[in-house]
Amino acid sequence: MIPLQRPPLQAQLAADLARRTEAIRAAGPSTTIGRNAWRNAREPKARLRQLLHRMAPGLVRCMYCGDNLGTDIDHFEPIARDPLRTFDWHNHLLACAYCNSNQKRDRFPCDPVTGAHLLIDPAREDPADHLLLYLESGAYQGLTPKGLATIDVFALNTRAELVRARRLAFTVVRALLREWHTLRADGDLAAAEELADSLRLLWQADVLRAVVRLTRNPPLAETVLGPTTFTALRTLAAEDPHFRP
Repeated sequence: MIPLQRPPLQAQLAADLARRTEAIRAAGPSTTIGRNAWRNAREPKARLRQLLHRMAPGLVRCMYCGDNLGTDIDHFEPIARDPLRTFDWHNHLLACAYCNSNQKRDRFPCDPVTGAHLLIDPAREDPADHLLLYLESGAYQGLTPKGLATIDVFALNTRAELVRARRLAFTVVRALLREWHTLRADGDLAAAEELADSLRLLWQADVLRAVVRLTRNPPLAETVLGPTTFTALRTLAAEDPHFRP
């Protein structure tokens, strides 16, 4: 998971969503009322999907696992818990069908004492405050109760394909950085930029971000990445803010 920037709503869409929320309130908020209202909101859902596509990582990847295509508008706090958030723009994230329907469903763990939710909202907080990605293994470590709950709900470590994909992505990132450095040194700037763009759109954006964050600790980064890859990353970061921690 990586932090995401949520774009503002257009005034017309914001007014439409507010009107639909008031209709749910007037009808007596319930799971059935909320789900029926959402099911019938074809036009606003299409517009929300466009905005979510803009803020999704990579090439429209799931905002939770980062691996699969984001196909579903997920309600971060499920409609079953709060029907009045059915049309709350800040409650919408883009998920793959597996994360949305097989893993999360209506799960929304909360702290038993404070009642605060225990899932990471990547549009409101930095997942790196709660999760540490080990690049060599492809596994996550939960640093906080919120990190642990997020790993559990989305099976980030027990879905073997996700762990393997993160390991492979780390191999790809290192190879692309080394090749970028070679092309740049040879003066082939167009080809180098194409490789940089490939890195920006990597299907596992959390892997690239973990690599970039390593540069905060240069000795560790050079050990994990190797001298050539580390030099390439530092050079690229000096030119492009996307690659700065």
